[in-house]
Order: sequence, then C-alpha cells, then structure tokens
Amino acid sequence: MINLPQSIPSTGLGEEAAFELLGMPALQQAADLAAPDALAHMDPPSAPIAARMAYVVAQANQNLLHPATSPFATEAERVVLDWIAPAFGMAWGQFCSGSRLANLTALWAAREAGARFVVASADAHVSVPKAANILGLPYHPVPVDEHGRLIRDSLPDLADAALVLTAGTTGRGVIDNLAPVAAKWLHVDAAWAGPMQFTCHRDRLAGIDAADSIAISAHKWFFQPKGAALALFRKTETRASITFTSSYLARPNSGVEGTRSAAALPLLATLLAWGQEGLAERIERCITIAEQLAQRLEADPRAVLRQWPETGVLNWRPAQADVAAVIAALSGTSSAFTIGETPWVRQVAANPHADVDAIWARIDDALA
Repeated sequence: MINLPQSIPSTGLGEEAAFELLGMPALQQAADLAAPDALAHMDPPSAPIAARMAYVVAQANQNLLHPATSPFATEAERVVLDWIAPAFGMAWGQFCSGSRLANLTALWAAREAGARFVVASADAHVSVPKAANILGLPYHPVPVDEHGRLIRDSLPDLADAALVLTAGTTGRGVIDNLAPVAAKWLHVDAAWAGPMQFTCHRDRLAGIDAADSIAISAHKWFFQPKGAALALFRKTETRASITFTSSYLARPNSGVEGTRSAAALPLLATLLAWGQEGLAERIERCITIAEQLAQRLEADPRAVLRQWPETGVLNWRPAQADVAAVIAALSGTSSAFTIGETPWVRQVAANPHADVDAIWARIDDALA
C-alpha cells in the first residue's frame, strides 16, 4: 500500500499530484481481468468503449431522476431497454445499480401483485433470501438435484408465491428448468446467463419469456463497469405498483432507487460498437474456453470434473492433491466452492481474452 496521511491533509496536494499518487497503484494493484490466464470469478473485463463512456458519465454526473438535466442520457436508457427487453419477451424495464437491486425490485413488484412468500432453489443467489427478508416475506429454499438444479417435484403450492428460478447459479452455473409453472409470480434471476439470449446458446434459456420479471447483471456478460443491471417486466401495468411521486419530482419515480447514474450510456455504446454479433462472439468464446478446459480436465487422471459447464462455470478437484493447496497455487484464477461437504475448485470463463493453453499451464503446474 502507498503511504497516506492518517487524516485529511490541511493543505491539498493538487489534483494532478493526487492522481499520480493514486492512479497507477489503483491499476497496478488490481487484478488484470483481461490477462491470458484470468479465469476466476464472474468478473469480465469491461469493454474498452464502456470504460471510456463511463468516464463521460462520471464527468457529466447526470441524475436520471431529473430528465431535464439528463435529456440525452434519458433517451439513451430508453433506447437500450427497447432493444433488450423484447428479446426476453418483456414489455419494459429499468436500470439498477447491480442485480441485487434488480432482484429486490422484481420481488417488490411480486409482493405488490399478491405474492406472500418467496420460493427459490437452495443454490439461489444470496440476494434472493436477502430481498425476501427486506420485503418481510417468508423464504422457502427448495432442494437441488445432483447437478444443482431446483427439483420441481419439491415445490410447495405456489398459488400465493413468488417463485425465483435461476439462469446461471453462482456456484455451478446451471440453469433451472425455466418452463412455465403456475405461481402468483415467476421471476428469473438471470444475472449471469441472461445475455446468452443473444447467442447461439439461447435454447438453454428456453421458457424465460414466460417470466413476470427478469434480472440481468450488465457488469457480467454485457461486459460493463461494475454497478449496472437491468430489471425487466412482462406487463406494463407492473410499473404503477412500484412507483412513487412527490412534489419535488419532475416525474414519478419507479423502482427502489431514486438518484442514479446514466449506466445505460456505456451499454448503448458497447452494443453500437460490437453489434449483436460481436456480443455473441465474446460470450460464445467464453463458453468454448470452459468446454475446452473441461475436456482436458476430464481426460487428465489427476483431476475430477464435477459436471459439464453449462454456462462457462467449471467445478473440478484434484484426484489426489489437497484442494486448498491447488486453489492457492491457482491464486487469482480460481475460487473455492463446496458442494455438500466436498470442496471443489471453481473457475468461471468470464474473460473472452483468456488463453486455454495459458490457463492449462497453471492448472498443470498446480497438479504436478
């Protein structure tokens, strides 16, 4: 760490000096998510065009709560949502500062529609029970099968329930069966795998268009800077149930957040620069990387592959060596994940710039 004063200095260094002091360490001491051997968490490198637009957003510092101060950014958000929502069969949506807020927003709408408790798989993201707790709704986890998918035969009566299905679980990356089910509200947490809808693998999300709401993390497979997500809704009338107004507002405020930044601008720039083909190519490359590594792990007697990667998430363990030691050797390109009581190495193909040979060289050394 750099040597910093213990309190706010009475006399400032000046902006250039402060930037020189902090800027390079902030980059040099950060993980390089675009490195050839970077394959650890669900953290893709930001699209360069998105990073550039994020600077513009910060410089303008627009607040989309007040359209008069952000006319261009407000229109940009409308355009992006009009592009993305119909691809999932949704009628409208809004940006949120992360998919935790997107899940909370969706489950708030579910409660207003009459849902009295929340049901999700035991492998659902922690933001789902957290949202239920915030909303004062009982939470019922449902067991998962050997692959990590929600067991539908274990579902309770859903007449008064908000059922949350996961498209890309955090630990194993599996997609629950998304076929329609009779529930008061059906929400799909597609924070990770949602953007696969724009790829040749969209069939893995079959049934997602029957959801009442969908959450997608833009800072995952839309390759955006942190703090951007989308909450999408099938019915336009849902908006009224989560909208409030006040005398100081230029227009009614929908959703959990009030003040929020123009997060749609970097995503709009990315989609314009890459097009759907460019986005698809990067996601499909990530999935291919995971599958190629799975093939090598499956063929190597030193390793045990837990299951085939459905959305670019690998779970494997050494056949003989200590899992913790292997994870330590793979520091920065793996994490630990426990299935039952068994520890596994978890690697996520979030980096489209990753090189299979570079990653395998590290795995090979760790298993040696």
